[in-house]
Amino acid sequence: MKKNLLLILMLFLISGTAFAQKITITGTVTGSTDNLSMPGVTVRVSGSTIGTSTNKDGYYSISASPTAELVFSFTGYKTQTVAVGGKTTINVTLESDIAQLNEVVAIGTRSAGRVKLETAVPVDVVNVSKAAASTGRLDLTDILNYSAPSFNYNKQSGSDGADHVELGTLRGLGPDQTLVLINGKRRHSTAFVSVFGTRGRGNSGVDLSSIPTAAIDRLEILRDGASAQYGSDAIAGVINLVLKKNTNVFTANVGYSGYYDPAFNSGNSVVSGYYPHGKTIDGQGITIDANYGFNLGSNGGFFNITGEFAKNGKTYRQTHDTTTSNPAALPINPYRRANGDGSSTSGTVFFNSEIPLAGTQTTFYSFGGYSYKPSDAYAFTRNLSSKPERFPVDYGKSTDIIFTTPDGDSYYNPIIQTHNTDVSFAAGFKGTIGDGWDWDLSNNTGNNKFHFFGDKTFNASLGAYKTHFDDGGSEFLQNTSNLNINKHFSKVASGLNFGFGGEYRYERYKIFAGEDASYRNYDATGAQAAGSQGFPGFQPADEANANRKVVGVYADFELDATKKWLIDFANRYEHYSDFGSTFNTKFATRYKVTDNFNIRGSVGTGFRAPSLQQINYSNTFTNVQGAVVSEVKIAPNYSPITKAAGIPNLKQEKSKNAGLGFTYKPIPELSFTVDGYIIKVTDRVVLSGQFSATDATLDPSFTNALNSLNVSAAQFFANAVNTTNRGLDIVIDYSKTVGNNRYKLLFAGNFQSMDIDKVNYPAILGTTPALQATFLSDREKKFILVSAPPQKFTLNPEYGHKSFTVGTRFTYFGKIDLLGYGDGTTLSPTVPTDDGSAQLPDQYIYSGKVTSDLYFSYKVSKTTRFSLGADNVFNVHPDLAYVKGAKGWAYNNEPSGPFDAVQMGSNGRRFFARVGFTF
Repeated sequence: MKKNLLLILMLFLISGTAFAQKITITGTVTGSTDNLSMPGVTVRVSGSTIGTSTNKDGYYSISASPTAELVFSFTGYKTQTVAVGGKTTINVTLESDIAQLNEVVAIGTRSAGRVKLETAVPVDVVNVSKAAASTGRLDLTDILNYSAPSFNYNKQSGSDGADHVELGTLRGLGPDQTLVLINGKRRHSTAFVSVFGTRGRGNSGVDLSSIPTAAIDRLEILRDGASAQYGSDAIAGVINLVLKKNTNVFTANVGYSGYYDPAFNSGNSVVSGYYPHGKTIDGQGITIDANYGFNLGSNGGFFNITGEFAKNGKTYRQTHDTTTSNPAALPINPYRRANGDGSSTSGTVFFNSEIPLAGTQTTFYSFGGYSYKPSDAYAFTRNLSSKPERFPVDYGKSTDIIFTTPDGDSYYNPIIQTHNTDVSFAAGFKGTIGDGWDWDLSNNTGNNKFHFFGDKTFNASLGAYKTHFDDGGSEFLQNTSNLNINKHFSKVASGLNFGFGGEYRYERYKIFAGEDASYRNYDATGAQAAGSQGFPGFQPADEANANRKVVGVYADFELDATKKWLIDFANRYEHYSDFGSTFNTKFATRYKVTDNFNIRGSVGTGFRAPSLQQINYSNTFTNVQGAVVSEVKIAPNYSPITKAAGIPNLKQEKSKNAGLGFTYKPIPELSFTVDGYIIKVTDRVVLSGQFSATDATLDPSFTNALNSLNVSAAQFFANAVNTTNRGLDIVIDYSKTVGNNRYKLLFAGNFQSMDIDKVNYPAILGTTPALQATFLSDREKKFILVSAPPQKFTLNPEYGHKSFTVGTRFTYFGKIDLLGYGDGTTLSPTVPTDDGSAQLPDQYIYSGKVTSDLYFSYKVSKTTRFSLGADNVFNVHPDLAYVKGAKGWAYNNEPSGPFDAVQMGSNGRRFFARVGFTF
């Protein structure tokens, strides 16, 4: 019935469209610096959804009313608005403006867009193509990590599927607390759940690496809570990816990068025989992308398509010395001999299209893409001397898997492989009806499938003949239908934009089991471990097929009370079929004290619905201690075990946020933005620790439930934590062009802190300090608190002369500290000193560090540009992960490596070269 109503409404809107007399305007766009034609310039009719772009010769053609205004915009140039005035030919020269001080943004407002320095809330705009050209970083998540200080990302290693998915965070919150849009439409999340050995534990999120950078015109980051405007997941803010609309311009890039790290490359170690290693330059990456758009019809329609291929090699990192007295040395690492990044190969196709319907004010649009990414990463090492039960009795037959160290020990490194498949398609109609009522009706479908495989490993209980396993996986589908309606009332005060609409969303999450050999126990004696080593397969008991429906309605007002005072007000109601309803509101305002100084602020409430992944995730893995085989269960929210533990149904995370800041532009070449914020989140969903069925301090009803299901330990997702984030964002941007010389200086910084206000212990699982420490340990609290460093800032000076550009980028990552596992003798993790005289806190302190990037680019000809440089040119690494005086307990951290996944990462210096073509 709902689908029929939407169809009737769409037909009504189209059939009732008002016709208006239009003329065709043509012209060319050139740049002021070199007077050359500019391809790819966006040309749109002001206050409408009609637009096009210039071709390779800078030519455009667009239909508009004789009284309309045309807006010309291009990254790196000042936006220019020209009145048509009945003219049929309009030629435009754009003035260079690298700082983008006057760029119009669409995020955070439902009006036709505002200059980003005059919005009521802070918005960053990232020129993705330019950012990608000045670094060897290959995926969008890593590029943003150095382009937007409030965005953070740590490359995981040795953490199961987290090695293969790039999940970032905004303003110190979780990966799933930032909403991602493409062309203003909600993007689906990954089916993957961060569970083992990772930051953002218990979270899913949007995998930005599944979107090719070459398809993106610009990226907008709304640094303010926006649940009342956009719905669930927008507690930390919103990231909107605006796809390219270029036509008749072919661009292509070929890039190469590789790590040269003489300080920690495993091949240089004095004990290199104990470690697998690669070449002197490892982690080599190749990217090839191409983008082309062509016109559709004679009314400004277009179809833009992007293809991208990327291949990354493995990295290998260990300390080089084992001398106890050397501060830069650590003992031999037996726990994870192959320590470093995994390898991957990906192929992606994305498109963006619009087709204005002839004789109407209606446009059909669509966009979407397909991505396939197989990845390959090492799991923790299995050593014969310490865990013989993890070797099949006939392991000697597998000489290509089993390796022998110089001291005679045997080991193998299980490999976790994933096949990550992502597909999406959005389509809709937008236009104007009646007296300036803009409408947009769309449907957006996305699906992610995350499939695990085990390679070069064993099910020890089965034998050595089988070394590759299908471990099963998960799949997430999201379908979103939207109707948005806007109307601008120019005669109300100094202008009022009224918007309202509705959304219907369907979500489905599946877990599918692996093959029997990936999880089954074939040894009745329990002498040999069961299941695929490295990552045990999902079992039939873990399988899930859950869905839910979400209905939401919203209304917002954007009022220019005077020419200086802007007021935004938004309300949103959403109902979830699986847990209930939520209502949220937001108020934001901006006041122009002077023409170049604005004060802005906001307050609001927000929410994030527990994901279907968190509600339904289930995994069972087998522990073998001697001849005792035990099952450990991550129990879904509806499980009898979960209910026996007193864990209630998951509910939405709730937030209250406030922001206050200013923008200042004392001269045309210089701007300042300063914005402070506070975000209080209650009932954050986290993954608990493991509770044992043999724990006599637990309620018997819980341990009986574990024993009845033959489960020896269990852990759960729960609304466990209340937190408060406080922070300050500062951006200082200077850009000046003098003749053929271009000067640019950008400083961007984020200063933040987080407090855990309360842990919400279930009655059964929080009766003693030991149980409380199991539910959420001090170590797990540290991971929540250091999801972002307390300070992170970037200084980016750049100079250009004609076709030559040189730049540097200095990025500071603040000090953080984490806790290891400890030796198990104390509630808060401690380890014994090497001489056995004392117990020390198992604390790893990572001091603040600066990384330095250097890049050059040269436009060889009108069609070819060449760039090269080095990221982290001085080969800076995080401090080593060990407790001073207790080196014997080194590697007692998440990845069991010399570094945690912190700050700038552990791979060191990376060289890169890139050639770009435009035809």
